[in-house]
Amino acid sequence: MNRSDHRIQRRLRRKKGIRAGLMGHPDRPRLSVFRSSKHIYAQVIDDLSGRTLVSASTAEKDSSGYGGNKDAATNVGQRLAARAKEAGVQRVVFDRNGYQFHGRVKCLADGCREGGLEF
Repeated sequence: MNRSDHRIQRRLRRKKGIRAGLMGHPDRPRLSVFRSSKHIYAQVIDDLSGRTLVSASTAEKDSSGYGGNKDAATNVGQRLAARAKEAGVQRVVFDRNGYQFHGRVKCLADGCREGGLEF
């Protein structure tokens, strides 16, 4: 197994352990984050019904510039919070998806908090 495959396998193992304790309910859905080298994606999910309530990413057409930096992650967090408030979501459970709570993931969370989401 090469180095990048091993890194992915470790992240998926951490993700499995984190998700064992998290569950998104209609009153408090799960905010899931996915990070790639060029973009960052976030969505608010109701796990009981299996539906994505709102989503935001740097890959959207209204997003401008490079999506792999902290400023872009903060903007995604603020857009997601605004969309979640429109959908009637105030509180969420944060699912970092096995990523370290550092850098772009932390900036996305801070952007969501600035936008008015509680977690």
